[in-house]
Amino acid sequence: MSTRFARAGFAIAAVATMIVLAGCSSSGSSFTGDWGQVAPGKPSLTIKSDGSFSGTDGCNPLKGQGSISGDTFTFGPFASTLKACEGVTPWLNLAATAKVDGNTLTVYRSGDTKIGTLQRR
Repeated sequence: MSTRFARAGFAIAAVATMIVLAGCSSSGSSFTGDWGQVAPGKPSLTIKSDGSFSGTDGCNPLKGQGSISGDTFTFGPFASTLKACEGVTPWLNLAATAKVDGNTLTVYRSGDTKIGTLQRR
């Protein structure tokens, strides 16, 4: 009879541990939210808790699915148009990863070269 109670106690402890660990997931991470300016010619980005993102490089809309791991957001493949816009430098469409420092999202291209920053809105 005591073995059955020990197994039940172990099962309850395992479930409680899983619930606690699920509460520590990155779904409410510092990456989620709106970044950049919503203005013609300015880059902006929205990152959702599931890693999906959308925005504009200031000229072309973009949309895709990324992933959050620790302190890095990794941009997955994304769809974007490729039209040319006079006076706009479309750097956001080169994004490979990003990191957050306070209210600043720093975006890097492959090779960890910094290409720009976006402020939290």
